[in-house]
Amino acid sequence: MKTRELGSLKVPAIGFGAMVLSPGVYGDIDDARAETALRAALDAGASHVDTSDAYGADGHNERLVGKVIKGRREEVVIATKFGLAVPEGEPSRPFPVGYKFGELRVNGEARMVRGYAERSLRNLGTDVIDLYYAHYPDPGVPIEETAGAMAELVQAGLVRQLGLSNVTAEQLRRAHAVHPVAAVQNEWSMWRPVDADLLATARELGVGIVAWSPLGNGFLTGTVRNLGEGDFRHNAPRFSAENLARNNDRYAPIRDLATHLGITPAQLALAWLLHQDEHVVAIPGSRTPAHIEENLAAADLTLHPDTLARVERALGTFEAEGGTLL
Repeated sequence: MKTRELGSLKVPAIGFGAMVLSPGVYGDIDDARAETALRAALDAGASHVDTSDAYGADGHNERLVGKVIKGRREEVVIATKFGLAVPEGEPSRPFPVGYKFGELRVNGEARMVRGYAERSLRNLGTDVIDLYYAHYPDPGVPIEETAGAMAELVQAGLVRQLGLSNVTAEQLRRAHAVHPVAAVQNEWSMWRPVDADLLATARELGVGIVAWSPLGNGFLTGTVRNLGEGDFRHNAPRFSAENLARNNDRYAPIRDLATHLGITPAQLALAWLLHQDEHVVAIPGSRTPAHIEENLAAADLTLHPDTLARVERALGTFEAEGGTLL
């Protein structure tokens, strides 16, 4: 697969978002199916695996990733995040979000960062994290303080490259002044555009963009008509029954264009995203090996400028109904 650079890390243009492999995201899933999906992703070339200590209960997602990569660690770029899985008894501060639950609780205090990293290292069964993100900025802690503690992890050899997730352009600039940031991870897809100031700042500083939810939480596959019990997306306004029906109608021109091109809507969405910037990397997640291979094949698609223009014209005629996480 074509590769792109995040700091000193060379990663495939399309990696794998492992969050979907824990129960409670898109409904129930057992570990056997999750492990099969992740192995399929690695075998197909998605060697950049993104996880977090907050995905699944008690580090479930990290531990699952660690189990699957055992014996093939050298072929995998591991990215994980910290700040949401706050130990019992420690303080946390609210980070407002657009989902029904209203907020996440964050602790990005400098004194906590080393402990977060050591816990993730144990879960993952490795002695170094390739790309380590602050999952969300702590509203009560200057980003410079969190970044400074993260820089100490690099100096200690526990982390190779630093990342920030769900930050503003100003926060990226301030953290980058403390220690070089290799990647900033924010939502970006046909479903939701990236913040223009953040993109411009990342380009100026030479920071890569890792797009989470590049398929709009699965919506851009064109296959989501309703949600099952236990699906996390019930919290998202865009996936309410009424909004989901409206959004499916509005995105019909995009699905029709994909059919005309002989590719799937998911492949068009991913290829379009990769054409937006040479430093963007996508991390779609899937539980189905066939869908994983389908997604990864999008990295090899070249979209004609006329096709890109048609997509932009279509996207410019409507907005998705309902809010997103941020």
